[in-house]
Amino acid sequence: EPFRLAVSRVHPAGLMPAYIEIDGVPCHANAWLLKDVLRKEWGYQGVVVSDWWAIDQLYQKHLVAADRRASALMAFNAGVTVDLPMGANYADLVGLAAAGHVDSAALDQAVSYVLTLKFKLGLFDRDRSGLVSLAAARSVIGLPEARALALQAAEESMVLLKNDHQILPLRAGKYKKIAVIGPCAATNYLGDYSGVPVRNVSLLEGIRARVGGSAQVVYAKGVDLSLNGDTVSLNNFQYIDSLVLPTHEGNRRKIDSAVQVAASADIIICAVGQNEQFSREAEAPRHYGDITTLDLPSDQDELVKALVATGKPVIVYLAHGRPLSVNYVAQYASAILDGWFTGEESGNAAAAILFGDVNPSGKLTVSVPRSVGQIPIYYNHKPSAQFLSYVTEANTPLYHFGYGLSYTKYQYSAPRLSAATMAADGSVTVSVDVTNAGGMAGDEVVQLYVHQKVSSVTRPVKELKGFARVHLGMGETKTVSFTIDKEKLGVWGRDMRYAVEPGVFEVMVGGSEEVVGKAEVTVQE
Repeated sequence: EPFRLAVSRVHPAGLMPAYIEIDGVPCHANAWLLKDVLRKEWGYQGVVVSDWWAIDQLYQKHLVAADRRASALMAFNAGVTVDLPMGANYADLVGLAAAGHVDSAALDQAVSYVLTLKFKLGLFDRDRSGLVSLAAARSVIGLPEARALALQAAEESMVLLKNDHQILPLRAGKYKKIAVIGPCAATNYLGDYSGVPVRNVSLLEGIRARVGGSAQVVYAKGVDLSLNGDTVSLNNFQYIDSLVLPTHEGNRRKIDSAVQVAASADIIICAVGQNEQFSREAEAPRHYGDITTLDLPSDQDELVKALVATGKPVIVYLAHGRPLSVNYVAQYASAILDGWFTGEESGNAAAAILFGDVNPSGKLTVSVPRSVGQIPIYYNHKPSAQFLSYVTEANTPLYHFGYGLSYTKYQYSAPRLSAATMAADGSVTVSVDVTNAGGMAGDEVVQLYVHQKVSSVTRPVKELKGFARVHLGMGETKTVSFTIDKEKLGVWGRDMRYAVEPGVFEVMVGGSEEVVGKAEVTVQE
C-alpha cells in the first residue's frame, strides 16, 4: 500500500525492483509485479531500473536462468527498462532482437520510457549547459534556505522518549558545567548512502554554539564504536569492508577517562548509538551490514552505567539508523532524545530541543522492541497475532508506534462523526478538538486509525490512515478533521478486488496508536 500511494500521489520518474523474490519469483523476473500491478493497475509511466547487478543475480544467485543472455531476456520481458550498473546484460538484447526473441513493440515501449524521461529532464534542449555543469550543481549546495529546511526537518523528526521530572528543557544558567560524552557526540553520523555535506553539525558543536559563554562544555568520547570508521567521509559508507571492533579493555580505559571528565560537571549529556558500519547495506562477503542484536554495540551500555553511577543527571541522545533495544537507558536515564540520523543540522536541532528553543514534536514511525527476540513487533498486527507473554520480558514494545513526548500537554475531545452511516462509495468526516493544556506552545501530530470489526479477510487491529501536524499556543484549541472514504476503508478481498465491505468500522483519533478516542461508522449494503 505505501508503494501504491507513492506512485499514485508523487508520480516518481523511476522505480527499482528489490533483490527479493515473491512466491518464488525474483522481482526482476516478475511480470505480474512489474506489468500487471505496476503498469496496468497503478498506471505507472516511468522507467523501471534494475538494482545493481540484480539481473546478473537471476543466474548467479536466484538460479532461475541459465546464463547472462537468458537473464537479460527474462528481465526485459518482465518489464525492467534499464540494466544497472553497466548494462552488460542488456547488451545481449541486440542479438536477442535480431534473432526474433524480443518483441519489437515491447522494445519500442521501453525506449519510449527512457526518451520521455530524458526529454522531461531537458537533455535534448538546445542549451543544456546548466543541466550537466558541476559548478552549477555546487552553487546550490548549502544555501541558507536549504540549511533552514534541514534544521526544520531535524527538529520535527527528533522524538522525546523520556523526560523524568521535566528535567528538559534545560534552564539557562542552572548548569555552569555541562559534560558532553559519547561516541556520537563529536561526530554527526548521517547514515548509509549519504554524501558529505559542506557543513555537518555535531551534537557537541550544537551545544557549544547554543550555550556560548553561559556554561563550560567539556567532552570525552567514552568508547570507540569501531576502529575504522569513526569519522564521516566518503570512505566511511559503502567502501570500507569488514568492521573492526575495539577491545573491551581499550573501551574500559576510555570509560574511566570519561567518568573523570563527567564527575566535575553539573549535568551529563551522553550521545550513544551507531555509526554507518553497524547499519548499512551488506553487499559482499567482507562488506558486512547486518548485526544479530539490537543492543547498543561497543560497550556503550557500560558507558551509560558508569555515567549514571556518578549520581549526576544523565540525558541520553540516540543516533542510529535502526531501532535499538535500549532497556537500561530507558530505565535509568533522566531523559532520552531520539535523534536517529536526521541530517547535517542534527547538532543544532538537538541543542534547540534540549534547551527549550524548540518544543519536540516527533513521533515514532516504528515500534521499538525490547529485544531482538520480540521481532516482529508492530502496531498493525493481525488479530490472531496476540503477542502472548514471554517468559523473560513483557510482550509490549519498549516504545510504541506513534509515540513521542512534548514539553506541553495535549488534551483530546471524543471524536465526532458527521454521520453514523455511509455508502461504500461515500464519505464521512471525523473531527476532534485538540487543546494545548500545558505551559508552552507546540506542535501536535494528530493520528487517525481505522479498523473493521468484522471482515471477509483478516485485517490489522488498527491501521494508520492519516495524520496532521497542528500548532497550538498555550491554552489554544483547534479542531482537526479527517475525511473517511474508500481509500481509508478499502481492503483487497478474497477475489483480489479492492473495495469497501459493508460493516462497522472503528475510527480512532489520538496522539499515538496507544492513546485514542473511538467512534463507529457503519458502511451500508
